[in-house]
Amino acid sequence: MPKKSNFISHKNNHKLQELGRLILRFMNEKSTKIYNYKQIAEGIDYRNPRQRELVVQALHRLRAEDRVKEVEQGKYIVNLKIEGTLTGVIDFNQTGNAYVKVEGLEDDIFIHAKNVKHALQGDTVLIVTYHFKGKKLEGSVLEVIERSRQEFVGTFQLIKHKDFGFVVSDKKHLNTDIFVPKGKMLNARDGDKVVVRMLKWDSDSKNPEGEIINVLGAPGEHETEIHSILAEYGLPYSFPEEVEREANEIDRKINDNEVAKRRDMRNVLTLTIDPKDAKDFDDALSIQKLENGNWEIGVHIADVSHYVTPGTIIDEEAYNRATSVYLVDRVVPMLPEVLSNDVCSLRPNEDKYTFSAVFELDDNANVLKQWFGRTIIHSDRRLSYEDAQERIETKNGDLSEEILTLDRLAKILRRDRINKGAITFDRSEVRFNLDENNEPIGVYFKMSKDSNHLIEEFMLLANRKVSEYVSLSGKGEPTNLTFIYRIHDDPDPQKLEALREFVGTFGYQLNLANTKKVAESLNKLLKDVQGKGEENMIETLAMRSMSKAIYSTDPIGHYGLGFEFYTHFTSPIRRYPDLIAHRLLQHYLDGGKSVNKQEYEEKCKHCSSMERLAADAERDSIKFMQVKFMEKHLGEEFTGVISGVAEFGFWVQIPENGAEGLIKLRDLMDDSYMYDAKNHLVYGTRSGNQYQLGDEVKIKVMKANLVQKQLDFKIVK
Repeated sequence: MPKKSNFISHKNNHKLQELGRLILRFMNEKSTKIYNYKQIAEGIDYRNPRQRELVVQALHRLRAEDRVKEVEQGKYIVNLKIEGTLTGVIDFNQTGNAYVKVEGLEDDIFIHAKNVKHALQGDTVLIVTYHFKGKKLEGSVLEVIERSRQEFVGTFQLIKHKDFGFVVSDKKHLNTDIFVPKGKMLNARDGDKVVVRMLKWDSDSKNPEGEIINVLGAPGEHETEIHSILAEYGLPYSFPEEVEREANEIDRKINDNEVAKRRDMRNVLTLTIDPKDAKDFDDALSIQKLENGNWEIGVHIADVSHYVTPGTIIDEEAYNRATSVYLVDRVVPMLPEVLSNDVCSLRPNEDKYTFSAVFELDDNANVLKQWFGRTIIHSDRRLSYEDAQERIETKNGDLSEEILTLDRLAKILRRDRINKGAITFDRSEVRFNLDENNEPIGVYFKMSKDSNHLIEEFMLLANRKVSEYVSLSGKGEPTNLTFIYRIHDDPDPQKLEALREFVGTFGYQLNLANTKKVAESLNKLLKDVQGKGEENMIETLAMRSMSKAIYSTDPIGHYGLGFEFYTHFTSPIRRYPDLIAHRLLQHYLDGGKSVNKQEYEEKCKHCSSMERLAADAERDSIKFMQVKFMEKHLGEEFTGVISGVAEFGFWVQIPENGAEGLIKLRDLMDDSYMYDAKNHLVYGTRSGNQYQLGDEVKIKVMKANLVQKQLDFKIVK
């Protein structure tokens, strides 16, 4: 190696700094490899003697800064433990570039596609950061610390006349195919949809190696695609035999000794109001008029905690699932059917164990007294939302007097909640009419009416009051008892400011002075846009400005509902956090001390994570069914609304069926289009023609891809 230069001029400082970053980028491509200065110079295309001298100087500088280690004279390796390395979770976008989210950092670190190394979506990675060409901070992946998953869903491609194949992932964020050698194909045929487990990924291999562990069937078939959605998100098809066996052995008889420990409310009028096709009834309402003229309203929740106890295999399975998953054609329940649809379900004309919140309300819905504890009830009547709505609208039918009273009290609770800062997003949900073969024969939208709001308000009341009871003493002082909360952080100020600027172009105003003013003006905005052409666009952008609700042991409040304390208490058949809330509430009712916060924070993170997976799976199943429904409409024209805009194209939603398709910019032949992120539009560089979020456009359905769950549309002039 040439002799080191002893003098580095001030003029060369900046040049050497930039060269050092270039060297690190090259060495990080294979961060465990040892290089000499000639290999590095060759790798970064510094070939003449003067350039090689600069490489030597830059290497000595990096060694002095501890950015590289000299393992033996003249041989260097990246120092993986240097300051300037960060650990975080990687998130890929459709271009192949990625961002790494590092805990404690406000901004995510950009990773160029060529610097992601062997990282896959969701992996925990070690990265090195630098300012490339003096611009914004970015990074390179040094190594994968922990894989987020080992199993993937994709299509098997058998290489003919060879003894191997590849699995091509359904998801675009898996940026490589998985090599499957002979003997690890599980008799999969070319073109089959499969689940593959990744076994290894050698540093010098382009592709990871894996084995096929499940053959799902032919792509595009209904059962294949639904099972592949479940497999993609690691969700189970069925319960293990031992879980089913333990569930079937549960004693379902009502025991006199147990009844004696509970408040007996079987003589109070009690009813359930649920969707007409519901099979598991989590909650019931009781109502009776007291001698003083006030109303006693009981919110009775299935006492799952009586049957599912910690340490059992049923509880372990329920915790792992954390939530029921509602796909378009089936429910994947958190609990075995014998529990969810029978033992725990508050079915009519049966005595059931419940955990209850009982309130005394005056005629203005003020809560004068409250009581929490275990009860036994007898549901007198099962009503659907449609049954209850009919009684509210016609004021006729059995139990109409009780339902009208509940409705009147609920409307007061709702009005007070909105006045105190709750935001009223009330979007419809798409549903499908399916035939006996699960083929979609129609689409309809589930709308919230008074009967839905009636149940919602009393569930919100119970959730809020339970969390307040645990969190505050009788004098209103914090108890500091560990509990599980449903939290919803304040919106991102930058997103709100962007929303304010954007809606201003339509003549609407947003007051961002304080939290209350934001909520008031958002509610006014949502009301003002109803029925307008820009309604869908502005409602979508307003929702995107909101934070995501999660579970936590820190009671920071629920912004969207306007509550200081809030929990999930009312659905333990389908949500594990509610089961945790029941157990903790009983523990504190019994005078127990505060439980370990860290342990319960881990439970909160797990439940939040599983909830996100379930929501993604549900969304995918809806997309699949929408594409399947639109297969019958290929070549037909519809009027749609632009529902999303990106640098590569924009999405159009058809209002009458909710189907959403992509218009690729490269398919717009009349002009060259550019993306304007700030104004949510694309524009023609010559014509100035614009396509903006919320615009109405006429489209033709060109392609329906069941595997990718994607529709392609074409603009019709």
